[in-house]
Parts: sequence; C-alpha cells; structure tokens
Amino acid sequence: MQHWWVNQNQTYKHEVGGGYMWSPKTNSDGGRNQFYINMTLVEPGDVVYSFCDTYIKAVGIVINKAMSSSKPTEFGSSGSNWNDDGWFVETDFIELDTPIKPSQHMGLILPTLPPKYSPLQANGNGNQVYLANVPQAMAQVLNNLLGKQVDNVIEDIQVPQEEEQDKEELELSQRKDIPETEKQQLIKARRGQGLFRSRVGMFEKSCRVTGVTKKAHLRASHIKPWSKSTDSEKLDGNNGLLLSPHIDHLFDKGYISFTNQGALLISSKLDQNIMHLWKIQPDINVGQFNVNQAQYLEFHRSYIFLK
Repeated sequence: MQHWWVNQNQTYKHEVGGGYMWSPKTNSDGGRNQFYINMTLVEPGDVVYSFCDTYIKAVGIVINKAMSSSKPTEFGSSGSNWNDDGWFVETDFIELDTPIKPSQHMGLILPTLPPKYSPLQANGNGNQVYLANVPQAMAQVLNNLLGKQVDNVIEDIQVPQEEEQDKEELELSQRKDIPETEKQQLIKARRGQGLFRSRVGMFEKSCRVTGVTKKAHLRASHIKPWSKSTDSEKLDGNNGLLLSPHIDHLFDKGYISFTNQGALLISSKLDQNIMHLWKIQPDINVGQFNVNQAQYLEFHRSYIFLK
C-alpha cells in the first residue's frame, strides 16, 4: 500500500463528491510533470489524503488504475488552462469528521517531508502540485494526527473485484455521445459503486430496515432499476437506498417495497417464513422519504413490487 497527497482546491467538490481524481497528462506546453505522471503509478488499495483550503478534509482509497480520459465537463471553468487529455483514477473518498490543518503540526511533519516533489512547503502551505507521493514516515505522522479516521476509511471502503462487462455495459461503453468519465460512472452505478453510491450516501446513512450503518456491509440499490432509468436517473442519489444484502435482495426482486411515509409493504408472493427467519418486523416504519425519493418509489410500487 502506498500513500498519496492530492491538492484539490479547485476541484474538491467534483472529485471527492464524484469519487475520482483527474489530471492532465502533461503541462499546458506539453512538458513533463511528475505530479501528473504519479497518476499512472497509483494502485488499487492505495490511500489518498485530500488537501483543500489548507486542511486535509477527506481520505480516499484508490479503486482502479489510471485510464485515459478527457477533462470532466463538471469542472467548468476550473483549470481552464489544463490540457483536455488526461488521467482518470477512480477513488472513493470519505470526508473526515475532524479535518486537520498541517501547518499547525509542522514540528511533526517537517522532518518527514520528501526532499523532492513535496506536497508541502516548510511553513505548511501547499505547493502548486497535484498528486504527490507520501513517504511512509510522513504517512505515519498524518495517520497519528488523524487518529482512527484513516483506519475507518480503509475498513469502510472495499476495493471491488474486477468484473467483466455484460452486454448492457459493453453497449454503454461504446456510446459516443457522453465522455469517458460519465460512461465509467454509469457502469459503476449499475454495480452500486462510484458516484451513485456517494450520492445515495448524502441522503441515506444506514439500512432503514436493519439499522446497519457500516457502509462496507451495505449495498447501494436503485429504487427505479438502472435498466429502466435515464442517464441522470442512474446517477441520482434520490434514486437509491443503502440496504443490507438480504434486504436489497427482497427489494430488488419486488418482494418488499415502501410507502412514501415509510411503511413496509410485503408481497403476497413472499414466503412469510422468510420474514420470521430474517427477523424482519412486518409493522416496521422506516421513516418518511423525501419528495424526490417518493417519485422513484411510486415507480417501484407500480412496476417492481409483486402484488
């Protein structure tokens, strides 16, 4: 496992929220840039410290190796001088409950800074770089300062095993009307990963039925199925729930659904012994859904739920 430091002042919201890192391949004049080359050196499972507005605000885990990609359209005017041809690295980030300001801890950090290609100046201010390698000694200091937050991120974010694309995903990957970054996010959304999972997590903090909060043990499940959704619906956080695997199975197959007010609906097709064995309370109320979630639930009740 390697450790990396990414400066995201201009693109923090897009990259951390979207679950990725992106950089040009070269400087605007075509020159070599080690901090962009580093994007090709990361490996799945590596740890990334996200630095923004003088704080380490988030920690991420690299999910996949770098792939060529044009600049994300959501960057807008940010990095207007960057080349469009770049590197995309899928990285799941979790924002920290207790960010740290490195400049307040330079007595500990300074002796561990790399002699070349350092992400920080001696005074704790960030250098104008993108992705920098973090030496082991520096990573240990940062982890100590962050307490158990880094261990929690490593535990919560699981690097999925590589899956072969099926027919629908292959068709999507061959589309020419959307950029590569969006193709990848749509494919990840089908698997309950990437940007979709991050967006679902903005609304849902646990499985509403079981109460499990550890995201490593929850699936991001579409309410309106991926195959029936538009591109925007596929990535809409309102179109998803975080569910324990057995609850996800019941919901996905239409054996259960929910009213907009949170009452559990149970299909007559479901063997009631399953409810007993899985200790699911039939009279449970899982809480009110927001207006946008309710629209997707209406589709689920009408077309997926087995009456």
